[in-house]
Amino acid sequence: MRIALQRGLSSRHVGLIALGGVIGSSYFLGTGYILGQIGPAAFLAYILGGIISYWVLACLTELAIDAKSQGSFIGYARDFISPTFSIGVGWSYWASWVVYIPSECLATGIILHHFFQSVPEHLFSILCGGVITLINLSKVKLFGEAEFWFSLVKIVLLIGFSVLAFLIFIGAFPTEHFLGTEYLLKNGGFFPNGFILLFFNMVVLLSNFQGSEIIGMTAAELENPRKHIPPILKKVLFRIVGLYLIPTFLLVLIFPWQKADISSGSVFASALEFYGFLTAAHIFNFLIVVGAISCANSGIYATVRCLYALAQQNLAPRKLAATTASGVPLYATLVTLGTMWIILFCTFFFPANKIYTNLLALSGFTGTICWISICWSQLQFRKRAQTRKIIPYGISWFPISTHLAIWIQVLCLLVILISPELRVSFYFGVPVFLLPMLCYKLYTRR
Repeated sequence: MRIALQRGLSSRHVGLIALGGVIGSSYFLGTGYILGQIGPAAFLAYILGGIISYWVLACLTELAIDAKSQGSFIGYARDFISPTFSIGVGWSYWASWVVYIPSECLATGIILHHFFQSVPEHLFSILCGGVITLINLSKVKLFGEAEFWFSLVKIVLLIGFSVLAFLIFIGAFPTEHFLGTEYLLKNGGFFPNGFILLFFNMVVLLSNFQGSEIIGMTAAELENPRKHIPPILKKVLFRIVGLYLIPTFLLVLIFPWQKADISSGSVFASALEFYGFLTAAHIFNFLIVVGAISCANSGIYATVRCLYALAQQNLAPRKLAATTASGVPLYATLVTLGTMWIILFCTFFFPANKIYTNLLALSGFTGTICWISICWSQLQFRKRAQTRKIIPYGISWFPISTHLAIWIQVLCLLVILISPELRVSFYFGVPVFLLPMLCYKLYTRR
């Protein structure tokens, strides 16, 4: 049964769905890895990542409010680039999320195991997978409400950290003093490991922003997309600045970069422990579970709609385009959740930390391919537009901003080959992107 996707999401839901897909355990845990690699200049990498993220979202907004668009960047790639390219983008994006979602469940298990050490990590992972499965089998409006409250908890969490970190920095507590540039410029300088490492780790950092493109997936289920999506873009931009750049900058000001790594858990909680705020650190670690569930929840939403879009464009079995009476893509949801559960059970046989790090790099690689396709589609869309009047919304500083977004991301993908730690994502991500394209070419020739 084929029914149009249910328009059960409001602008309030969509704004926080995009934010929920961005802020997950990859930010709370991955920032420690980035800070330990780059040093105090890590916040510059977040600024660059934020600029790229905004450019991509602006390109996506221009496409999403076009009356003839399909409401998905898969459809944009098919219409403005080629069906072959779109199938590579679609399946690699689906694969990246369907592999990354179990890592969020695994992160939940690792964190909760610290509080309840008698319970195995994988049991918590299964419980997390069960929660997001139930939510995504429900109606679209229930998903929007759940993601709204999940994301709201993360906002409160990061605001609380920012306030506390600022008070620590200015020496507002009796046991502290004004820190100034003590951790920013000393202990090896601003770039203690060299300037080039800023670019070596950009793909890992971009994985922290991955998920903001979900705003394009929600266009088909948003009430009046042309009216609501442009304001949502601006809100998401301000939230990225407030919830990424400000907390990261304050973290760099109060915490020595040498103590930051992914193995010690959230670097934000480590910073609070460093100053003796143990209760606040425990609360922070515990609420990261909400962040992981929220990111996995948004990820399931994105992968299901990605598979649905592929089926609608005849780039996947047509049966995957079937929906329930309430407008939920039935078989696309079942295939996605089934694959997620298979991968989740397979993680039982490997060390959790190692799998988590590899999936983070893979997510950044495949997510960057998706972002490049969005910008490229927007370029092609502009070439087909006869006059500026038919474009309801236009990206600022076009075409310079679009070209910069594309080529900076291409550079980030190529730099991976130089890094021994991140090279595995290239070896896995390229075949995931190219093999579906090859299969599609062979199928269409027959």
